[in-house]
Order: sequence, then C-alpha cells, then structure tokens
Amino acid sequence: MYEKQIEQLVVLQKVDDEIILLEAEIDQAPKDVAALEARYASLEKRKEQMEEKLALLKEQKKKLDFEIDEDSVKVKKSKSKLMLVGTTKEYHAMMREMDSLEKLNRLREEEKVTVLEETERQTELYEDVTSKIKELNAELEEKRAGLKEKLDAAQSDLDKLKRRRDKAGKVVPKPILGRYEFIRSRLSHPVIVPVDQAVCSGCNIMIPPQNYNDLQEGKQILSCPNCQRLIYWIEHIPESAKPKALRKS
Repeated sequence: MYEKQIEQLVVLQKVDDEIILLEAEIDQAPKDVAALEARYASLEKRKEQMEEKLALLKEQKKKLDFEIDEDSVKVKKSKSKLMLVGTTKEYHAMMREMDSLEKLNRLREEEKVTVLEETERQTELYEDVTSKIKELNAELEEKRAGLKEKLDAAQSDLDKLKRRRDKAGKVVPKPILGRYEFIRSRLSHPVIVPVDQAVCSGCNIMIPPQNYNDLQEGKQILSCPNCQRLIYWIEHIPESAKPKALRKS
C-alpha cells in the first residue's frame, strides 16, 4: 500500500508539472496577442505622426514656392522699370530692393532643398512603417484566428489532466495529500523526490542514517529533514516510474 501511495504521489507530481506548463501556456497566449496589438497601435500612432509631419512639409514647400514666385515676379517688374527711373537715388534704391528680394529667394531656395530632403527621408520612413504595419497586421490576424483554437485545445488537455489528478489523489490518504499540497504551496517544484544512496535529490544533501533506514523499511511516507520535501527510496517504485536520471541503463 505504501509503495502504491508513493507511486501515485509521483504520478500526481508529473500531472501537476504538466498542469503548470499548460496553465502558463493558457496565460501566455492572450498576452502574446496583446503584445502584438500594443506594437501595432504604437506603429499606427507613429504612422499618423509621420502623416502630420509630411503634411506640414508639404504646406511649407507650398508656402516657399508661392513666396519665391511672388518675389521673382517683383524682381522682373523692377528690372523692367529700372531703365525708366529718373534719378540715381531711385535707381540705387530699386537695385537694393531687387538685391534684397533675390537674396531672400536664395535663402528660400536653400530652405526648400532642406524641406525636400526631409520630405524624402520622412517618406522612406513612412513607407517602412506602413510595410511593418501590413506585416504585423497579417501576423495579428493569424494569431487571433488561432488563439481560440489553441486555448480550447489547451483547456481540454487541462481538464483531462485535472481528472487524472483527482484520480491519483484518491489513492493517497487525505493527511498525506494535505502534506503534499501544503509543501507544494510553499516550495518550488518538485514536492516529492527520490532518495538514492542516502542523498535527497531535492536538496542534494545526505539524510541522517536513521532516517535512511526508516525510509528503506517503507512503512510510512517521510519528509527530508533538510528541505522538508516528501521523500521515497528510489527502489520502492517501478523502473518505469523512476526519474530518467536515476534509471538503470
């Protein structure tokens, strides 16, 4: 009966390990989608900001073109009137005005080149972000489509594991099962561990000789005096139930 209880506790622990992995998978799957959605929203916001910047650059270029054209017309008109000026003073005044307009237009042309270069740079960035959004959207649609199916399958497996857990738990006396649950709630896995050559595989510390003798007798389920995990002698369970590292080659 003792060996059956140990065997079922080991089975129970294996089931619990699988349950932990499945619960983590069920918990993580929606987070993966949420992370993609957050990234998608961030890219969309960035795209909107770029659209606003491109619109401002377009307006800036339009304004510069208008001012350049307007002052170019003024310069042409001034040149056509230059020969009609009656005094030297008026002539020089008109020349200064034309020089000022032409200098201002040269500055505008330089500014226009900068605006065009920035527009080109922003356009490339915009196209890159748009491409990333398209790729991410395709990935999101795929993830969303598979999420429900994945969660349903994982939940189905989880329900099966919980039924297996209930079945294994019924073989173990309630006080022992209570100890198992108590240790499980306070210590990291594993909860029940084999002892081989007087060494607890949970904490890798030798247990006292008397404890080891009691363990080998197999009359009751004991705890490691060092780490408090439930322990069993490795020879008390079938070869197939032993941890892989302790099986005979």
